[in-house]
Amino acid sequence: MTNIYGYVRVSSMDQNEDRQLLAMSELNIPQKNIFVDKQSGKDVERPQYKKFVIKL
Repeated sequence: MTNIYGYVRVSSMDQNEDRQLLAMSELNIPQKNIFVDKQSGKDVERPQYKKFVIKL
């Protein structure tokens, strides 16, 4: 069985990631396989992004 992962990012702490999380849920991606960052996307120095890439 293939594991499915998801990555969610918003640019700042005051932005809401709920819409993206709902989309992941609708795709039946397990909560434990969703990685969320609240940081700028200007570079890849994001902790959850790094964990996400390792899983791929």
